[in-house]
Amino acid sequence: MKIVQRLSPNQSKNLRSFRDIKFIIIHYTGMQSEIESIKRLLNPKSKVSCHYLISRNGKIIQMVKDTRVAWHAGKSKWKKFTNLNKNSLGIELVNRGHKYGYQSFSNKQIISLIQLCKKLKKKYLIKRENFLGHSDIAPLRKNDPGEKFPWESLSTHNIGMWYKKRGNYDFAVIKKKIEIHFFKNLHKIGYGYFSINKRNSKDKKIIKSFQRHYLPSNVTGRIDQKTFIISHFLAH
Repeated sequence: MKIVQRLSPNQSKNLRSFRDIKFIIIHYTGMQSEIESIKRLLNPKSKVSCHYLISRNGKIIQMVKDTRVAWHAGKSKWKKFTNLNKNSLGIELVNRGHKYGYQSFSNKQIISLIQLCKKLKKKYLIKRENFLGHSDIAPLRKNDPGEKFPWESLSTHNIGMWYKKRGNYDFAVIKKKIEIHFFKNLHKIGYGYFSINKRNSKDKKIIKSFQRHYLPSNVTGRIDQKTFIISHFLAH
């Protein structure tokens, strides 16, 4: 696997230890071209960077060394972790994103991503459940990598979690309190930015973030039966 370097100035000055690296966060660039994306990631004024960028043809560019903190996650939360920059590696996939004409990710891109993730997983002993999307850790702000990202396919390589159906679930039992049970499940999985017992107008973004990852054919922001049952399988 060939990796070329184009190092960005947008990084922390201090080194971190291997033990600090616990997550891989996957993004899309959300810009109109690879050239524009790289320009932004190299521009000190943007204050944005990533550790790796993967082009549409599968080329991998390292932009920040693993032992440095890149500025990719921003305000974020997962389980007990906040502001995940310091505990993660960020991987950007070249894709126009929802703003400029969201594309399917190319086969070459995903093959390179899987190879890179396997290497990083082994090197830093990263748990499979700690491969996350930007929208998982920042659901109120971000949509990436979005509903076209093949999480289910990656899970077959032990990269990221996916749900397994285990018998039948009696949905009627919890139907009256579905919201509370659903958000209890999300809390167990690791999602943040919500109250279990009190609803908020922003909760729809949390639900959509979950659906983009685990039910990409049905990103509605509503807790239907399938959305709830997937959350149950993942949390138990």
